[in-house]
Amino acid sequence: MKIGIIGAGQLGRMLALAGYPLAQRFLFLDTSADSPGGQVAPIITGAFDDPHSLERLAAAVDLVTYEFENVPVAALQQVAATHPVWPPVEALRVSQDRLLEKQLFAQLRIPTPPFRAVDSLGELRSAVKELGLPCVLKTRRLGYDGKGQRYLRKPADLEPAWNAIGDVPLILEGYVDFEREVSIVGVRSTAGEVRAYPIVANTHKNGILRVTLAPHRHPVLQKAAEIYLKRVLRHFAYAGVLTIEFFVRKGRLVANEMAPRVHNSGHWTIEGAATSQFENHLRAILGLPLGDTSPTGHCAMINFIGTLPGRDAILALPGVHWHDYGKEPRPGRKIGHCTVVAASAVERDRLVRKVLRQMPPR
Repeated sequence: MKIGIIGAGQLGRMLALAGYPLAQRFLFLDTSADSPGGQVAPIITGAFDDPHSLERLAAAVDLVTYEFENVPVAALQQVAATHPVWPPVEALRVSQDRLLEKQLFAQLRIPTPPFRAVDSLGELRSAVKELGLPCVLKTRRLGYDGKGQRYLRKPADLEPAWNAIGDVPLILEGYVDFEREVSIVGVRSTAGEVRAYPIVANTHKNGILRVTLAPHRHPVLQKAAEIYLKRVLRHFAYAGVLTIEFFVRKGRLVANEMAPRVHNSGHWTIEGAATSQFENHLRAILGLPLGDTSPTGHCAMINFIGTLPGRDAILALPGVHWHDYGKEPRPGRKIGHCTVVAASAVERDRLVRKVLRQMPPR
């Protein structure tokens, strides 16, 4: 099979690397010929909504997937008219709009923060009266890694927040005073087989994932996360990897958002699980049996943001694996990561501290 991947970032690159042992071939579509995927497969260079570029991609491949959730839905529908597209376009459409996403969670009885659609400053004031302060004002579309968000802590914050981001449809969400952030990565195949990885604990800074610890052993939360995950997978007749991010508050899960793709909080699976999220995504969309999602030890993933640490110092640590995306350093940009696999949580956490000490000051 030849698989077309829309987007040639690091996720696409890792998908292709996972697919070569399965004898798959790949072709990317991306706006830049210098994207990381170009290190491992050809790139058609063009806009993601350019009909000619999409036609070239579709004509050269057997099926299409994507590595980021801001692919134009209309463009993907064009491809889906002639070729299998996984994950399904409807899952992408819903995930691109925070209001539709929260409404879906509510429909599927998945707990969320209270939320209201906001389209004017007056509606914002009314919504704040209903939800109370503090709360979070977010753009409904195109927000990721903390972008497009403003925290409202006092009445004086409303107008500046509206002036900053109020020129697009917004959603106001109640603030969740959470104890922890966790996520679950799951996968469903075209044959309907479902597997889930263990939930993981995530630490963010400035809205960007910094560290993931896996597994986060909590049987009650694991069971709930898998129930919610399966509801979403069934709803969309899904194929591929899906991730749901949650807040943990008072021992319960509160859904934050979903991503219909392989996910940063699943990078630990490359060395830390029997089958990586990338291989399982490909197995799923090809209709192959899914692989074992069990962890091979106590694992971690540390993102390299903006600049890389010294490679030799990281590689000298036992059980630590280096991943350089080949991207130009830039503040706030994910340019690589490392994974840690250890025999115990104590040893893993010790290694994580050693890695973090090697990170350049931010």
